[in-house]
Amino acid sequence: MPRTSRLFALLAVLAVSLVPLGAAQAKDNFRVCWSIYAGWMPWSYAESSGIMKKWADKYDISVDLVQINDYIESVNQYTSGNMDGCAITNMDTLTIPAASGVDSTALIINDYSDGNDGIILKDADSLEDIEGRQVNLVQFSVSHYFLARALQSVGLSERDISTVNTTDADMVGVYANDDVDAVVTWNPQLQAIDEMPNSNLVYTSQQTPREILDMLVVNTQTLEANPDFGKAMVGAWYEVMQHIADGDEAALTAMAEAAGTTMDNYKRQLEATYLYTDPAEAAELMNSEELLDNMQRIAEFSFDHGLLGPAAPGPDFVGIESPAGVYGSESNVMMRFDPSFAEDYAESH
Repeated sequence: MPRTSRLFALLAVLAVSLVPLGAAQAKDNFRVCWSIYAGWMPWSYAESSGIMKKWADKYDISVDLVQINDYIESVNQYTSGNMDGCAITNMDTLTIPAASGVDSTALIINDYSDGNDGIILKDADSLEDIEGRQVNLVQFSVSHYFLARALQSVGLSERDISTVNTTDADMVGVYANDDVDAVVTWNPQLQAIDEMPNSNLVYTSQQTPREILDMLVVNTQTLEANPDFGKAMVGAWYEVMQHIADGDEAALTAMAEAAGTTMDNYKRQLEATYLYTDPAEAAELMNSEELLDNMQRIAEFSFDHGLLGPAAPGPDFVGIESPAGVYGSESNVMMRFDPSFAEDYAESH
């Protein structure tokens, strides 16, 4: 799926520059980072088309949408306080508080992976054939979580395989080696590997709907001090979503070119991405108990793999808040889902 390497076990060690504590100040200049992925290319178009500027101007602010070539670096930029928001997955948002103490609010659920993440095996066409193999993936990432869920579906566990940490940028080249016969990755790498000889896509995220979410998160204190920042981001996003819903070829072509791929390939990637073009539908998911249930499952995986840090006594260490309630510690809520901005946009448009 969105995304370059997502190895958040490193953040617990590397995140030495913490966001300052205390109330954020009102301001009028904001920076938001994103990285290459089918579901996040609309941010590229929001910038190049002037849509982001239009919405920022409406609220007398400026928003700089910054492309970062490596996903892990984009998250580092956010956790260090250099960015006010970041395009990120739901699992990685959960691990941020444990690693760096950043209280984050999911302002937009952009999409969920509906086939953009997958498991590919050489010379085998069944997921059960993964047993006993070395599996190349970005360890402790959404891909790792996705693998664990896939193994459960066929009565296997991580004890039945071994994993090899591989960066997303190296995945296609690594798979070309004769001694590599199993990978877990996301598009566009998934698409490229699936087209290679003896490759069989044996499991995709279509089988785990609404679990791997791609989102825009912002610093909670910054959002509270600057609600117009949230309004501008949501307004720009859903204006671009209207272009996609309308099948705007010029907009889609611009996104494909910015992603460094062809229009046909980009459309194929979008087919494996369930974009929430309707803000009311995205808000409905944020309000649902299903969302908290999935986040609990992710929290349990994260705790089992040490991603919540040595101080975490259990998977409920970090509180996750949504309109449906709180999972985890109510005294340590550090991840929040706020559908109010999407709901306000839906009501006014």
